[in-house]
Amino acid sequence: MWLYQKKLEYPVRIKNPNPRLAKFIVSQYGGPDGELAASLRYLSQRFGMPDQKSKAILNDIGTEELAHLEMVGSIVHQLTDGVSVEEIEKAGLGAYYTDHGVDVYPSSAAGVPFTAAYIACKGDAVANLQEDLAAEQKARATYEKLIDLCADDPDVIDPLRFLREREIVHFQRFGEALNGVQEKLAEKKFYMNNYSNNNDCDCSN
Repeated sequence: MWLYQKKLEYPVRIKNPNPRLAKFIVSQYGGPDGELAASLRYLSQRFGMPDQKSKAILNDIGTEELAHLEMVGSIVHQLTDGVSVEEIEKAGLGAYYTDHGVDVYPSSAAGVPFTAAYIACKGDAVANLQEDLAAEQKARATYEKLIDLCADDPDVIDPLRFLREREIVHFQRFGEALNGVQEKLAEKKFYMNNYSNNNDCDCSN
């Protein structure tokens, strides 16, 4: 289990609202490579892992992704807090505002709602961990693109850089988990002979 502290994992303090950036950044909230999909993927995959270390890694990272979801939601909220309807519409968020107001709704930057289809659970530990490695790389690449889009606002760039760095750490930890799982699955299995080695059994018949 884990202890929830009523503060973000990394501070988000945005002074200048910018709904245009919010439209893009929301993709890391509920998009295909976002934090919600990552958290649900890892917390679901952990049950089928063959060793305790890999289960613990998936549990730890899946939990941290929930903290990252909270951070991304805070960024989106602060970027839209107090802006006018006209500014929202000008930023291309008119349809979003119609359905959700300024709530933080899990969707991609293109407006596609979150779907469980984003969650890869194959029932194979190696396949799942390979998927997780790719997922962390895709998330890292997405954060880099978002940083490029908001190069003039250090208040937004700072937490995005933190999130990007955590994706790199997660990638490394999933690599460790994959190595451990492959070693575990490669272990020779020994079975007890059903018959004793003495001559008590009459096998002549």
